[in-house]
Amino acid sequence: MKTIAPETETEAEESDFKPLTADEAAVWRSRNPPISVWKVVAGQALVGVLVALVAWALTGSVRVGWSAAYGALAVVVPAALFARGVLSHKASTNPRAAMVGFFGWEIAKIVLTVALLAAAPWVVPGLSWMALVVGMVITMKTYWVALLVRPGVRKTD
Repeated sequence: MKTIAPETETEAEESDFKPLTADEAAVWRSRNPPISVWKVVAGQALVGVLVALVAWALTGSVRVGWSAAYGALAVVVPAALFARGVLSHKASTNPRAAMVGFFGWEIAKIVLTVALLAAAPWVVPGLSWMALVVGMVITMKTYWVALLVRPGVRKTD
């Protein structure tokens, strides 16, 4: 077997990676509890309602509020579908099935989002695309906030 010399200085440095033992992994898991996917989806729904109310209050226009709400809905409904599909019992029994299920549900989420956006002009009378996009973007970015503010997250020692 031929050994290939490292091309850069960083490749030549030794890795400081040390795998955790089973006990260390258990301690890490207890100090960093997982966040519920459903709490994130619920948080997105709550943020979507707040964005719609703020849009309505700032503009005084009901159609802008409904447009922002529909934008949030175009994020929350596909996210809930994705969460339901990925967390189903079938997806977790076999690693290959879980991977295929993940990609399948991700495609379903994207298709549903596109379909909801395509239907927006017919569903929301007097649609404001700007409000819809703002509602979508703010609602979509909610999961980052959920990850940042979750309790109990600490680095390993």
